[in-house]
Amino acid sequence: MDIKKLLRSSGMAALAAALTFAAMPAQAEAAEAAAAEMRDKKDRSAKQQRSSERRATRSNSRRSEARPQRTQRRAERTQTRTQRRSERRAERPATRQQRANRVERRGDRTANRVNNRSENRANRVNRRSDRQAAQLRNRGNDRAARQVDRRANRIERNGDRRANQVNRRSERRADNVRNGTYRNRDRNRSYRNDRTRADNRRNIRREAQRNGRAENRRDYRRDRRAENRRDYRRQVRRDQRRWDRKRWRNNNRYNWHNHRRYNRSTYRLGRYYAPYRNYRYSRFSIGVYLDNVFFGSRYRINDPWRYRLPAVYGDYRWVRYYDDVMLVDTYTGEVVDVIYDFFW
Repeated sequence: MDIKKLLRSSGMAALAAALTFAAMPAQAEAAEAAAAEMRDKKDRSAKQQRSSERRATRSNSRRSEARPQRTQRRAERTQTRTQRRSERRAERPATRQQRANRVERRGDRTANRVNNRSENRANRVNRRSDRQAAQLRNRGNDRAARQVDRRANRIERNGDRRANQVNRRSERRADNVRNGTYRNRDRNRSYRNDRTRADNRRNIRREAQRNGRAENRRDYRRDRRAENRRDYRRQVRRDQRRWDRKRWRNNNRYNWHNHRRYNRSTYRLGRYYAPYRNYRYSRFSIGVYLDNVFFGSRYRINDPWRYRLPAVYGDYRWVRYYDDVMLVDTYTGEVVDVIYDFFW
């Protein structure tokens, strides 16, 4: 038994020793690999440091070389600009004179255009005002004719005034361009102050003229509207005095009874829709004044001859009211004529 135990223990020891000897080379290889990796890292860090040092050295050397060159180029550009500026200053008087001449020529052209435009407008207004004044005088309205003449004269004066303003403005602009060569600041300041005061006075005058023209235009339009209303009312009264309710009924051309007898479908217009809700029929007679909703465009008869009704004029209109037809003065709303049970 002792021999067996001894052999067994010696075998186990030999196996352990064999296993130990087999594991030692693997540990040695792992240690060598770790050492090699550490050396590689150190070498890479040293290489990066050397490259950064070389890069910094190169950038410093380039910068130190480029700074004097930039300074020199900047000095050359400054000298070139100074030389060009001095040349322009030397040529400036002639240039200002040329600009002044151009401004003056442009002002003359503008003044000529304004003059031509104002003359053409004044001629048109004169011709139109002459025609209007003649018409008004023929009607016996001398006051409106005088107003038309005054308006034409005012337009002509305004055109001349505007042309003179354009001429003065162009002359001042040319003088300002020529006076730019002065070196005296006080003198230039006095010129600017004088120009500012002149501009203020001109603006005040222009505002007063504009207000005056607007007031004149308002007065003229107010008078014209009043005159047109009077003429219109006079014409309406003259036209409405001609209407005769009995004469057209005695004319056979307007025999709507026989026409309705043979054209019954023409007088069947369908349902009548009242302008108000829940409105009931009320029999209207001549002389009654209606609200304008009763003779709106939806109730008007645009073709009276279709129903053998006479043609109307002025503010008169034939309108349908349920089965009745009425002649209404749309200006006053008065019922001038009426036919009951005209439609089916």
